[in-house]
Amino acid sequence: MTVDSTQIHNIGYRKYDGPRLGRAHARRALYSQSLRGAYGLGRSAKSKVLPMLLFAVMCLPAAIMVAVTVTAGLKTLPVDYTRYAVVMQAVIGLYVASQAPQSVSRDLRFKTVPLYFSRPVERVDYVLAKYAAMASALFLLTAVPLLVLYAGALLAELDFADQTAGFGQGMVSVALLSLLFAGIGLVVSAVTPRRGFGIAAVIAVFTITYGAVSTVQAIAFQQGTTEAVGWIGLFSPITLIDGVQTAFLGATSAYPGGAGPSTAGGAVHLLVVLGLIAGCYGLLMRRYRKAGL
Repeated sequence: MTVDSTQIHNIGYRKYDGPRLGRAHARRALYSQSLRGAYGLGRSAKSKVLPMLLFAVMCLPAAIMVAVTVTAGLKTLPVDYTRYAVVMQAVIGLYVASQAPQSVSRDLRFKTVPLYFSRPVERVDYVLAKYAAMASALFLLTAVPLLVLYAGALLAELDFADQTAGFGQGMVSVALLSLLFAGIGLVVSAVTPRRGFGIAAVIAVFTITYGAVSTVQAIAFQQGTTEAVGWIGLFSPITLIDGVQTAFLGATSAYPGGAGPSTAGGAVHLLVVLGLIAGCYGLLMRRYRKAGL
């Protein structure tokens, strides 16, 4: 090509001269998109099936209980507000297993994390947005059924003060559960970029720990060592929440024989829960220190 045939083409690129919204806006946008993605919104129709199905499965028993309470004129709800999430733990665990890997594993697999960090978004923004979105999605999953129960209780004209107190205790319980389960699910999912491996790992963590703890608790109860039952509950996420709400929220324990932890044991349960939440956040920050390179 000679110098005479060289041409310069104007293809219309121009500098962006609009407002610079900064890190806070980027963090909110990432949170919003991650929360929507946890229910398949903004994604394909196939992606909406499982989260919406699990949401319906969570709410259906509450609706049935309300119908029974209103129709039969019961004086109390069939299940306490604080017990509902414990009873439905399998559905909650499955939701975490299906959505936590979707939230973080794909970014790792397709190596888009460095692209996030090339913008004003920093590592702390990414971790906070993903953690908050997953916890918010879990809170919606667990809190809406309680709202259905509460509305049904008022419709059945049950005692307003008792129902309001129970509803408030249940909301505190599921908020703590959402933070704990979201943190564990994201940490396990962030270990591998393979979504399938992440799903299997999250299911294994929740299922194996609960199965092992429940078995050992049952053995300890049968052997008459009831004091050990509460301490054994420290080694499973759902039994940790059960111990906290039994000690501080007036819940009936799901431990064998209903022997929940003492006040001192409940304080230890609460400290372990808070420690795990903080630890999960720290592990995610450590993970994305390397993933962002």
